[in-house]
Parts: sequence; structure tokens; C-alpha cells
Amino acid sequence: MKENALETFDRLESRVRSYCRSFPALFERAEGACLFDVSGRRYIDFLCGAGTLSYGHNHPAMKAALLEYLGRNGIVHGLDLATDAKRRFIECFERTVLRPQGLNYRLQFTGPTGANAVEAALKLARLVKRRRNVIAFTNSYHGLSSGALAVTASMFHRNPAYVSREDVAFMPFDGFLGEGVDTMNVVERMLAGHGSGIDLPAAVIVETVQGEGGVNVAAASWLQRLATLCRNSDVLLIVDDIQAGCGRTGSFFSFQRAGIRPDLVVLSKALSGFGLPMSLVLLDPELDQWQPGEHSGTFRGNNLAFVTAVEALRLWESDAFTSSLAIVSLQLAEALGELPQRYPGLDLKVRGLGMMHGIEVEPAELARPIAQAAFDAGLIIELCGPRSNVLKLLPPLTIDPATLREGLAILDHALGSIDRTRWHPGTVAVVQPQS
Repeated sequence: MKENALETFDRLESRVRSYCRSFPALFERAEGACLFDVSGRRYIDFLCGAGTLSYGHNHPAMKAALLEYLGRNGIVHGLDLATDAKRRFIECFERTVLRPQGLNYRLQFTGPTGANAVEAALKLARLVKRRRNVIAFTNSYHGLSSGALAVTASMFHRNPAYVSREDVAFMPFDGFLGEGVDTMNVVERMLAGHGSGIDLPAAVIVETVQGEGGVNVAAASWLQRLATLCRNSDVLLIVDDIQAGCGRTGSFFSFQRAGIRPDLVVLSKALSGFGLPMSLVLLDPELDQWQPGEHSGTFRGNNLAFVTAVEALRLWESDAFTSSLAIVSLQLAEALGELPQRYPGLDLKVRGLGMMHGIEVEPAELARPIAQAAFDAGLIIELCGPRSNVLKLLPPLTIDPATLREGLAILDHALGSIDRTRWHPGTVAVVQPQS
């Protein structure tokens, strides 16, 4: 790559850009689990658009359907007009996702990002319950628009100078207070009133697996108690499944393992299957109390996303796909489970579900050079968590075992290249993947 290839971005694009700083390459094309830069160098992608590209880059069935649709001048933008593409998606979603699980949610199409869907869900919960307060959790992340940011715990993203924290109370997520402390006891006690200072909320919003917060997994029993608490307290339960949903944790919804039924579910990211913007709120029919046009969004009718989403949903009707997903999920979990013993000097903690895992690194300052060493060797992997010391792995659900093994080998070498007894800030080891 020419030395000045990124000069245009430095000169004209806002300083707010982030991912390109961690992965300074000029990317040109992508296929499956891999990205290629303009020089032809290949990178295995464990970032996948922060979980958006769960079926890999340019999935052939989705691309073919999209090209065919465009070739016959199919409707691209439709507001909330009834279109054939939208009808096919709704019917496919009902057939493939809702009906097999006995769910009867209604579908509300919102603006194009996950934050738009979070805003709609919060607004509707307050409208229905006629209460303003909402409960969120420590280490949560729900988006960066004002309402979504108000229920986001990240100190980095929120700032009292421009975000109102009124009408939101934060409770400890499962495990936040350390081993041996059942945080649901705290939540139950605080919501019981009697001097807690917490107003009865309209809703509780939760990620069953926190992505940006550090890949923190709530136990099924913890989620079950939360659902029971909400039901008994006349409080709506909103599950934010933007990153952990659409199969990322093994089942289509991340909450299926707990056997709970949220009142509202928020989906986005991998929903279209192809990286096309699409967000959705699933809501209990009795909560559908909107007046026509009361909540809207110009790009809530992305028909191209409907087309590719149908192809993504069809994968879930295939035993071959679900079997393959189970195989690579097990492969990932087993490989990561060996790392703490292999590198005891790094103090690694591995956690996650399905194809969503995190590796917490201590000392925290070693996480970034590990990610840098992995990138130098051809693996794209991001950091998350409140101290940016968790390596987050989001490989495509469709990755083949050989490519997954290659990516894990690069990660293995990157971990091994950082010896905390000899590492100093500013030095990054360059490692090579196994042949």
C-alpha cells in the first residue's frame, strides 16, 4: 500500500473515526470471512462490522438475490408502504423465527440503526406505562443517540454536558459485584421501594450478553429472575439483542437459553444478513398502542435489506447451517478455553457463548499490543470493555473450520508474542500465522 493511501481520510474526514485507527489499511474487497486491501493482502475478519456481518462478506445467496431484485427494478426505498419485498420478509420471519417458538410479536420497523430501535422501544414503554423511569445495567451499551445513550453506562461515551441522565437508574449486571454476589438480590431489593429512591420504572432494558461492555454473560437463572421481577412489578422487559441476537450466541435470540419471553426485543446489525441498514422492534400485540405516524423514520423501509434478510432467515431453515454453526462454536470455545493455561503470565479470562467470545487480559495495558500484533499478522480483532482490555471475537457464523483455525492460530501467536516481563509501551511484536 502506498504510504499516502490514507492521507485523504486524515485530511478530510472527522477525527471521530475510530476503527480505521486500529486497522490502518485501505480495504478494497471482501469475501466470506476475509478482507483484502488494495495490495491484495488478506485479513481474517473477527470484527465483522461489529457483529453486522454474521454471515460473512458478500454471502453468495444474498448477493444473487439482491442483484436479481435490482435487475428487475425492485423498489429500493418505500417509507412504510406495503411492498412485496417487505411482505416476503415479514412472512419469512413469522415462519422461521416466531412461529417455531410460539411467539406472536408484532414488528415495528424503525430508522436504520440499532439506536433508532432502542429509542422507539423506550418511548413506547413510557407511553404505555405512563412512567418515565427506566432501569439499565452497569457496563451496558445501547447506542449513542440521546435516549439510547442515557441507558448506556460507558463513561467514555456519555458526558453530563450533553446527555441528560434523568429518569434512568443503573443496577449491577450479573457478576458486576464479583464472584459470590448475586446481583439480582440487589435489583429486587432496590425495586421493592421502601427508601431505595428508585421510582417504579416503565421498563428494564438489558443485554443478555453485553458486547461493548466486555462480553459479559448473564446466567440463565439471573435472566429468569429478572423476567419474573418485571412481570410481578408491572414493568416491561426490553431485551437489546442488537449484537447478541440473530444467531450470534447459538440460538436466533440470545434469551432463548433462559426460556423467557421479553415484552419487547430490539434487533438490528446482522438482521439484514448483508450489512444493509435495518432495525426492528418486536413487541407484544397489547403494547402496540402507537397512533399512525406517532413514531417514524425516513429509512424504515429499506427494501434491499428485506431482500437479503429473507435469504439470511432461510439459512435457519437448513439443518446443514445449524449443524455447521454448532461445530464451529464448539471449535471456538475449546480453542479459547486452552489459552489461560497456555499463557498464565497474561492472566486471561475467557467468556462467551456461541460465536461471541471475549478474552479479558491483565495487565490491561497488554490488550492493545496483542490486538496490534494480531492485525500485523492478518487478523482483525477489536477491543471492548470499560478498560478496553477484552479481546472480542465475532467470527462469521458461516466461517469454515480451517479459516477459523487459522485465525485462532494468529491470535495464539499474538498472545505468545507479548511477554509481560519484557514488554514495554511502544513496542509491538510482529507474528506470523502458522502454515
